[in-house]
Amino acid sequence: MKFAFSTLGVPGLPIPEVVALASSTGYQGVELRAHPEEPVHPGIGRRERAAVAEEFERAGIEILTVAGYARVASAEADGDRVRQELEELVRLAGDLGASFVRVFPGGGDQDPADADATAARRLARAAETAADVGVRILLETHDSHRTGADAARVLGLVGHPQVGALWDVMHTWLGGEDPVATHAALGPYLGYVQVKDIASARDTTPLALGAGVLPLGECLALLDDTSWVCWEYEKRWYPSAEELPGLLAAGREYLESL
Repeated sequence: MKFAFSTLGVPGLPIPEVVALASSTGYQGVELRAHPEEPVHPGIGRRERAAVAEEFERAGIEILTVAGYARVASAEADGDRVRQELEELVRLAGDLGASFVRVFPGGGDQDPADADATAARRLARAAETAADVGVRILLETHDSHRTGADAARVLGLVGHPQVGALWDVMHTWLGGEDPVATHAALGPYLGYVQVKDIASARDTTPLALGAGVLPLGECLALLDDTSWVCWEYEKRWYPSAEELPGLLAAGREYLESL
């Protein structure tokens, strides 16, 4: 397996420091959070994009994903704005040489069938641009589509190879779905897996891998040797959580042991 970490765990860290952190702790890739408060987002220009790509390439570290915040099933979001947001994220990923773009469902409380149809329509449209630049869009198991079964309903409607799934193990666990069932639902669409650990369903403060209750061993046992596994440590949302850099090397070793 290959291992990455998300810059959500080191919010605002300059790119050279992100690259150095990955190199020094043995990670082969990084998931870049694409938000305006971060160094890399759709608003940066071509020169900045080229410099970021060169920094990673020089160190031999992959940019696994541009982690965006488009909510493809949202009934509140303007359709044209969502389409533009998806295109900007895909173009950014293409310029950086990233393999994937992460998006959220964001279906809210609307009827699941309506949310599925909206998400599928938007993703199918964006898939053509993704194909042109060699990027795959991944719908994360999250919020309104927390389980593998939920995400698979949308992906089955899309039916395009450039649109797949990102398995966030915390959300499928919180949704009460067994890892075997999640993998069976997402297997045909799976891009990669996001891991993390927490104390309980009520306390989702990020912990060191292996220190919590999530079934990480069961999840990783279902993957093949070529799979990417990314540690998403949600430091950005939990400022009091332990700093990620000191945990990274041990976290990778723990994942390798599984």
